[in-house]
Amino acid sequence: MSSVMPQPLQDKILACTVSRDVQNFDLLIEDMESALGESWGDLGFNEAITFIEQPEAKEMEFIALAMDDADEDDLPLVAQIIAHAKQHGMKVILIADDVAPAALLSLLRQGADEFIPYPLPEGELANAIERIRTPSPAPAAAAAESTAKLSAGAQKDGAVIVVHGLAGGTGATTMAVNLAWELANVSKTDAPSVCLLDLDLQYGSASTYLDLPRREVVYQMLSETESMDEEIFSQALTSYEGKLQVLTAPTDMLPLDLITSEDVDRVLNMARNQFDYVVIDMPSTLVQWSERVLSAAHIYFAMFELDMRSAQNMLRFKRALQSEELPVEKLRYVLNRAPKFTDISAKSRVKRMAESLDISIDLQLPDGGKPITQANDHGMPLSASAPKSPLRKEIAKLAASIHSLRDTDAAAA
Repeated sequence: MSSVMPQPLQDKILACTVSRDVQNFDLLIEDMESALGESWGDLGFNEAITFIEQPEAKEMEFIALAMDDADEDDLPLVAQIIAHAKQHGMKVILIADDVAPAALLSLLRQGADEFIPYPLPEGELANAIERIRTPSPAPAAAAAESTAKLSAGAQKDGAVIVVHGLAGGTGATTMAVNLAWELANVSKTDAPSVCLLDLDLQYGSASTYLDLPRREVVYQMLSETESMDEEIFSQALTSYEGKLQVLTAPTDMLPLDLITSEDVDRVLNMARNQFDYVVIDMPSTLVQWSERVLSAAHIYFAMFELDMRSAQNMLRFKRALQSEELPVEKLRYVLNRAPKFTDISAKSRVKRMAESLDISIDLQLPDGGKPITQANDHGMPLSASAPKSPLRKEIAKLAASIHSLRDTDAAAA
């Protein structure tokens, strides 16, 4: 690593970190050395623009711009650095430690290509470098990935079905993905239109479970919902098998509060107008816009397992909603990996848990075992990879029940 002002001695300088003090980001130093060896340097904020304009910088591929909350007063300077880097054909990887969401959004709009939170997740810098080195697909090819044809002024008033895992690994994404797919195939003669929204901006994996690419345009749409129309929303969707439209999580790991309640309102309203069913995969964490999703939901599945962490999280979740006077009655409690009928002891534990939490367990899903993991890893819905799985059958029954109820309501109206 070259210190302060990079000097190309033996190796070309392919990249530079830019920060107030790179020693504050020791993990970044380690990852840069691992990815680039000695072919990188470090710059301070005040010298970055000058160096970027020097002939020595012509070979540089990117800058890794690292900042923390103490640097927020220097946002105009940081924005100038990003602008100069982009003008000289360099990519920008933004690395932020406890930076306000509004500041992050401002810098991403200035042209930063990648965002990584600090401390750096293992391997994430290397992945970001690989992405910025990969040529962007041609516009026509990118457009072809999304086949959603949305109608201006449509008013379908779609049903909103939310899936929220109250702890990691409770099967919420498996439930959301497969429920959306079963709804899309619930009728052979008059199939409803279905949209799946992955609102877990950090760890959302609906794209993985359906083997779909994450797309840059998702972040662009979420960050500018004020100007979103049917065409922009359509471009952010990716079609699965021509039957299910999916809004994947963004390509970069973003703060959950990067989007506002108003942003979520606009996305939900657009989706409801265009689709018969809108299935939402929520992050486990409660955020400022969770209230809007709960208020819009027709059904809100809260998923948990038969363990202490689920019980504790369930209790805290209920209390949080009740303290804000939110509609707790919309919650439908789903026990994943429920014990078999013959397991009397476990069945007794389920009953005691429900009584102690003062809830009614509306749905018990069986443990799908290894076939479920394999289906998710291969990017296939259960109906294709494990059609006879008891878990798949239960989700298919649920989809049929939801659709039947909607048909009944429509007939009554």
